[in-house]
Amino acid sequence: MSESSTGVSFETGHEEMIHDAQMDYYGKRIATASSDRSIKIFELQGKNQTLVAELKGHSGPVWQVAWGHPKHGNLLASCSYDRKVCIWQEVQKNNWRKVYEDASHRASVNSVCWAPHEAGRALAAASADGKISVHTFKDNKWSREEFPAHPGGVNSVSWAPAVTPNSLLQQGNPNVLKQIVTGGCDNRVRIWCFNDMKGQWVEKRCLKNDGKVHKAWVRDVAWAPSLGLPGSTIASCSEDKTACIWTENKDGLYEPIKNISCKGKAWRVSWSTMGNILAVSEGSNSVTLWKESVDGKWQNLADMDEGLPNKPEVKASNR
Repeated sequence: MSESSTGVSFETGHEEMIHDAQMDYYGKRIATASSDRSIKIFELQGKNQTLVAELKGHSGPVWQVAWGHPKHGNLLASCSYDRKVCIWQEVQKNNWRKVYEDASHRASVNSVCWAPHEAGRALAAASADGKISVHTFKDNKWSREEFPAHPGGVNSVSWAPAVTPNSLLQQGNPNVLKQIVTGGCDNRVRIWCFNDMKGQWVEKRCLKNDGKVHKAWVRDVAWAPSLGLPGSTIASCSEDKTACIWTENKDGLYEPIKNISCKGKAWRVSWSTMGNILAVSEGSNSVTLWKESVDGKWQNLADMDEGLPNKPEVKASNR
């Protein structure tokens, strides 16, 4: 990052609060989700943004959007308080059409996440009814399956990388695993995998303390990208003003190796593309960045003063 790097803000035209904003695979478009029940797509060109599409199909606040991998076409998933999961497809340039809608959940759908492209065209959704639904496109049609995940509600879901740890060091084609991590209102983090023999999703009890490290609702979970190197890492954050980094040990047990104290409730965690930097978003309108050092310890980038631009002095003003 150069010293001249700056953030860019722009007016979206949403009439109410924006809950999510996600860039596509190439970083050329951004989709926003709002309480005004709409989704907007902007094309990014340098510091300029152009509204190219507005998607309306929800009857309640839209909590989250997720871009599909371009290998499966230009797809965008959305979820809402209206209990719906929607999948939109770009049929022509900037012309989007809703190709799938599911309204089977009995409460708000809080989170959606696409599977890695190696696992096929599949989408996981987390609902306040306590269940996870998985929507898969096969034989030219969408199918749905669900399973109970967290009593009281599920707040977030994230797919594991399809490439298994250590696969880069092994010969032959790596196995493609279907695994997800979830966070819920029972204050727990849970890991699930698809059992091919049983044909269903089952819980993997591979988290230390049975996934109980937070003292309040787990608001978000994120599985770090994998390059096929040893180890697998997960991040979670909670309303208890903490975020946690979990790492898989040699015995396959995920241990909380770093507890991050936040100034406010922690709402979102997000990994960099390489999986070596974690962003934690807090309710205090701040974001902290954490990086793993060569000795395996996680440190705040602001404290490390590494790869960050020089910050100009800003004087506070009374309003």
